Amino acid sequence: MQGKLKRLDREKGYGFIGTNKADYFFHRSSFDGHWNDLCDDFDNERVIELEFEPTRTDKGLRAEEVSRTDGGV
Repeated sequence: MQGKLKRLDREKGYGFIGTNKADYFFHRSSFDGHWNDLCDDFDNERVIELEFEPTRTDKGLRAEEVSRTDGGV
């Protein structure tokens, strides 16, 4: 599934990916890339496109195996 980075908390290590249907929570440990680069790009208001495996937990929708598809690292 694909979406765009909607919200990010650098210090706590999580974010949310927005899709046309819903938002998915993801933890830093599920991100396959450089966390600081992702945070810097987000802080600079770059549109960040992500690909992920959607899952459902007792707390809600979650993204696993998150990676960038926009050319970032």
